[in-house]
Amino acid sequence: MANVLKMAMNQAILQLHFAGMSGRAIARQLGVDRGTVSNVIKSLHSAPKPAKAPSGSEGSKPATLEALPAPTLMGAPQPAEAPCEGSGESDSKPAKAPPGSGNGICATIATTGPMTSTGSQANGSSGRSSCEPFREVIEGKIQQELSAQRIFQDLIEEQHYTGSYYSVRRFVLKLTGHAALPMRRMECAPGFEAQVDYGTGAPVLQADGRWRRTHVFRVVLSHSRKGYSEACYRQTTEEFLRCLENAFRSFGGVPRTVVIDNLRAAVTHPDWYDPELTPKLRDFCAHYATTILPTKSYTPRHKGKIERGIGYVKGNALKGRTFSSLEEQNQHLEHWERTVADTRIHGTTRQHVGQVFEEAERPALGSLRVEPFALFHEAQRQVHRDGHVEVAKAYYSVPPEHLGRTVWVRWDARIVRVFNMKMTQIAVHVRHDPGRFSTQTDHIAREKIQGVERGAKWLMSKINGIGLHATAWAEAMLCARGIEGTRVLMGLVALTRHHSSVALEMACKTALSSREFRLRSLRGLLAHPAEKIQQELTFLDEHPLIRPLDDYARIVADALARKCEVEASASDREMRFERHDWANECAAQEREDPDGHRHQGLRDIHPPRSGYPSSGCSPAEPESVSPDNPE
Repeated sequence: MANVLKMAMNQAILQLHFAGMSGRAIARQLGVDRGTVSNVIKSLHSAPKPAKAPSGSEGSKPATLEALPAPTLMGAPQPAEAPCEGSGESDSKPAKAPPGSGNGICATIATTGPMTSTGSQANGSSGRSSCEPFREVIEGKIQQELSAQRIFQDLIEEQHYTGSYYSVRRFVLKLTGHAALPMRRMECAPGFEAQVDYGTGAPVLQADGRWRRTHVFRVVLSHSRKGYSEACYRQTTEEFLRCLENAFRSFGGVPRTVVIDNLRAAVTHPDWYDPELTPKLRDFCAHYATTILPTKSYTPRHKGKIERGIGYVKGNALKGRTFSSLEEQNQHLEHWERTVADTRIHGTTRQHVGQVFEEAERPALGSLRVEPFALFHEAQRQVHRDGHVEVAKAYYSVPPEHLGRTVWVRWDARIVRVFNMKMTQIAVHVRHDPGRFSTQTDHIAREKIQGVERGAKWLMSKINGIGLHATAWAEAMLCARGIEGTRVLMGLVALTRHHSSVALEMACKTALSSREFRLRSLRGLLAHPAEKIQQELTFLDEHPLIRPLDDYARIVADALARKCEVEASASDREMRFERHDWANECAAQEREDPDGHRHQGLRDIHPPRSGYPSSGCSPAEPESVSPDNPE
């Protein structure tokens, strides 16, 4: 009995080890040394043959134990246990979890609890499940919709449960009252669906003697199981579309839907309900009028036909083979598809693959486009601080509002197209050599364009708004100074920020008159302007305090008429009388007394002047009378 007890203890240690418990926890739970636990676990990995129980006493039946499960990681599904020896079950039947009760040692030590030193069971009779004491806890976790594996882990951690996972699974199945549903097979109509996947191809020996790994691309039509295989070095978007297009041309038509997994070259955002494909893949679907449907992540059964098809290619066409070039491998795959894969009787459909394809599926495929899909490169790019994006070591400008943003770029051998994230085209450039810049004028901010770049014509249009003298000075300056005068025009335009147009006009007029065509001359004239010229004032035609001009004209005319009359009368008197010499008479009458006093003569007395008005008459009076005219 001691030997049986020792084997049961080993079984318990291994069961707890497979359940994910550490060696320290197992030693504490079973009350054994940690070194013993470590030795039992090491013996499992070092001994490839399963351990057998020693024979008992003479005449007794040999005690046999159930086979130990293979080591698995914590949280991974546990493999089904094999039936006990002598149970009568053949190998062809599916493996089942060990029963919860039994009459021999065939029931595992984990289902009955740890053994005592006397060989009695700690958890009661062998007919009772080890999960029964935890019924309420398990029922609560079932209501939380936890899986049997999660319940088993929680029982070990929270309740110090020592039973097996299969006991928990049977108990949960008993409480829920239902078993797992069978898998449903999906069959498709002819020409409706194709499934695509990648696998590992045969290695290729390069010219330098090094082996290079390859990938095998395979497409399988879901109805006929007709396939297409092609080897490639990379799984880029361009390679994926090229291989898929070659498959369509090999089939002679296009299926309505293409099922793929969430490979990075085709799907930018995996989502079962609304996946986001790469822009190039969307254009490819529009070109060939097909639809690409990614599967749910980590669900290979959604494309089970191609999963088996990849294994068929790897195990039948490429296993054990090597090639000297990629072209040689593709030629072998083409020959294999035609002579082996297409001529087989499919194991599921029990029909000839090539015959079903030619009779049913080829006529149902969509028509091919005459022109192939224009392959191009595309990638996301960040707009640099200078407003350009880098494509194949060349630089292309984008509108200034996209500075610092992420854009999509597509390029081929001739054209580079730039799109925003909504796939709206924002720029088109001709392809340039590496190191070259392609900058469009519309992509430069107005604040960053200098006047010199705009040209003399644009500057002259600004100067025309100042005035005629400024325009004349600018034109004369350009003729005199040539191309260097463009900056002078910029300086003249800059002066408008601090000076008025009138001041600039006066300065330009003065500078033009003296033939000064330097900007410092204009600045000097503006700093020291010339004295202001008195403006001529216009006379008022009428005013309440001023006589009308007609009155003054009449006075002047009357005065001229009187003067003519006086001169005429004076000439008549000279003809009738002898003229007195007034000056001689005055000199004769002057004398001096002995004391030297001079007496006044007649010369000091002013004679009356002909035509002079008498005292008391205003010369402005038109009716005044002179002494010569008693009237």
